[in-house]
Amino acid sequence: MSAFSLSGQTALVTGANTGIGQAIAAAMARAGAHVIAAGRSSCAETVAMTGGEELTLDFADPMAARDVFSGRRIDILVNNAGIIRRADSVDFTEEDWDAVMDVNLKAVFFTCQAFAKTALAHGGGKIVNIASLLSFQGGIRVPSYTASKHGVAGITKLLANEWAAKGINVNAIAPGYIETNNTEALRADPDRNAAILARIPAGRWGRADDIGEAAVFLSSRAAGYIHGAVLNVDGGWLAR
Repeated sequence: MSAFSLSGQTALVTGANTGIGQAIAAAMARAGAHVIAAGRSSCAETVAMTGGEELTLDFADPMAARDVFSGRRIDILVNNAGIIRRADSVDFTEEDWDAVMDVNLKAVFFTCQAFAKTALAHGGGKIVNIASLLSFQGGIRVPSYTASKHGVAGITKLLANEWAAKGINVNAIAPGYIETNNTEALRADPDRNAAILARIPAGRWGRADDIGEAAVFLSSRAAGYIHGAVLNVDGGWLAR
C-alpha cells in the first residue's frame, strides 16, 4: 500500500461545509479515508462529495467535541474550523476577542485533548491543525485572529512534544492566500489582487486543493517522522 494512502482510516474534519475544510475532506476521501464532515452549518454538499457522514459541531462552545471520540475509532483529526472579527485595535471589543479565541484556539486545544484520550488508548493517530500566515505575521485589524493563530502554532508544538513518543503526530498547515469565498472581495479588487500576486513567488493564488493534499500528506504514513511542524502552503509568500 502506498505510504500516502489513508485507506481503512477515519478522518474527522471540522469546518468542512465549505472552502478549505471541504477541500480537505474531499482530499481525505480520495486518499481512501472515511470522512466525518463536521460543521455548525450543513455539510450535506461535502458528504455528497466524500460519501462520508455529517456531524454538527458548533465551537462557539469550545468543549463541543468533548464526547465525539468516545465509543469509536477516529484516526485523523483536522482542526480547520475558525472565525475572524475585524476592527481597529483601539475599538476591538472583549466580545469579539473572546468569540474568536474560543473557536480558533480554546476549541482546538480541547478537541485535540478529547481526540488524544482515545487515540492514545488504541496506539496513536494524526492531528493536523490549520494555522495561518498570521501565525508568523501581525496582520492589521485582526488582533484576536492573530493571537489565536500564533497560539495554534504554539500548541501544535507543545502537543507534539508531549505525544510524539506516544504515537500521535501533531502538525499544522499555514495556508497562504487561497481562492475561497473568504477572499473573493480581495480577488475582485484589482489593486489588492495585483499587490498580493506581486508578493507571491508562485505567481498565483492558492487553491483549496493545495491545502487538502498537504493535509493528506501530514495524515499519512509518509509523514510518520514529522512532529510539531507548521507547514507553509503559501506559494512562497513567507519566503519573500
